Amino acid sequence: MTTPTQKLSDAGVSIWLDDLSRQRLRSGGLQALIEEKNVVGVTTNPTIFAAALAAHDAYEEQVQELAAAGTDVDEAVLTITTDDVREACDLFAPVAEATQGVDGRVSIEVDPRLAQDAEATAAMAARLSATIDRPNALIKIPATEAGLPSITATIAEGISVNVTLIFSLERYRAVVNAYLLGLEQALENGKDISTIHSVASFFVSRVDTEIDKRLDAIGTDEAAALKGRAGLANARLAYQVFEESLDTERWARLAAAGANPQRPLWASTGVKDPSLPDTLYVTGLVAPHTVNTMPEKTLEAAYDHAEVTGDTITGTYAASNAVLDEIAGVGISYDEVVAQLETEGLTKFEDSWAELLETVRTALDNAR
Repeated sequence: MTTPTQKLSDAGVSIWLDDLSRQRLRSGGLQALIEEKNVVGVTTNPTIFAAALAAHDAYEEQVQELAAAGTDVDEAVLTITTDDVREACDLFAPVAEATQGVDGRVSIEVDPRLAQDAEATAAMAARLSATIDRPNALIKIPATEAGLPSITATIAEGISVNVTLIFSLERYRAVVNAYLLGLEQALENGKDISTIHSVASFFVSRVDTEIDKRLDAIGTDEAAALKGRAGLANARLAYQVFEESLDTERWARLAAAGANPQRPLWASTGVKDPSLPDTLYVTGLVAPHTVNTMPEKTLEAAYDHAEVTGDTITGTYAASNAVLDEIAGVGISYDEVVAQLETEGLTKFEDSWAELLETVRTALDNAR
C-alpha cells in the first residue's frame, strides 16, 4: 500500500523535516524517517537548536571541551550548530547524490541580528558555508529588503541559499529577482551555476493566524466564512509567481547555462487552529517542484491520514485571488498584515537567537 508521504513524493513534493538534534542523528531516528516517511531534507532554526541542547545530553562532552578551551558563547554556538548540520549533510549525502543536489539539503540560519545589514549577512553566509564545508548545506537568509542584496551576493559566490521569512507576493517577486541576479553574476564570475540551488520559504499558517484574528474581530458571517482560507490562497498565488518566473527569456538563458529553479518551500505548515484539518497546509499545497518543511507532528499526521489527490495548486489562481479580494473587502489590509508578520517574524528569530545564546552560555558556565 502506498503511504500518503510516498504519494506526496510522487506528486513532486519534497518532504523536509523542520527539526534537527544530535540525539536524532545519533539514535538513527532521522535515518528511519528517510527510509520510512520520505524525508529528503532538514531545516533548522535557533529555537530547534536551543531545544535540542536543553533536552539532550548528547552535547555535554562538546560543551565541556569548549568551556575548557575558553570558547566564547558566539563561537560555541557556531561550532555546535555547524557540527550538527555537517553530520546531517553527511547523512543526507546519498539523497543529494541521487537527486543531483536538488534534495538531501540541510539548512542553517545566519545570525538574525544581522538581518538589516546586507554585507554582514553575506559575510556570515560565506563563513557558515566554509565552516560546514558540504555541498548540500543551504544557508538561510531572511527576505528583508536589506537582505535581498545579500541573497544575490551569496548566490553570486556559488553558495546555495534558503531564503526565509517570505509572507508577501511582492517580496517573493523581489526574492526571485535576487536569485536570478545572483545566478547572472555567478555566471559572469565563471562559476558552474548548475551546482547552485535555492529554495524560497513562503510562510503559510502565520498568515491565517493573523488574518483569522482580524476576521474574528470583525465578527460578521461574511468574515467568519473567510477563516482558514488566506494562507492557502496566498501560497497558491506564490506558486503562480514561481511558474511565471520560469516562463521568461531571462530564465531560459540561465536554464540553458545549467541553472536550477528556485523552488517554493512551504514553511510554517503546522496547523495552529484546532478547528482546521491538521494536514491542511500539506494536502492543500501539492504541486511539482515544491518543498514542504514539516514539524514532526505534521509529518506524522501526513503519514497517517493525509488525503493526497494530486496537484491542488494549479488552476486555483482565480479562486485564490477572489479569497484575498474578499478579505480586503471586509476591511483587512493585506499589505499591513504581511508587513506586521515580517516584523514579528524577525523579532521571533532574534528572540530565538537570544534563547540559543543563553542556553549555550548557561551550559558553558555549568561546565566551567
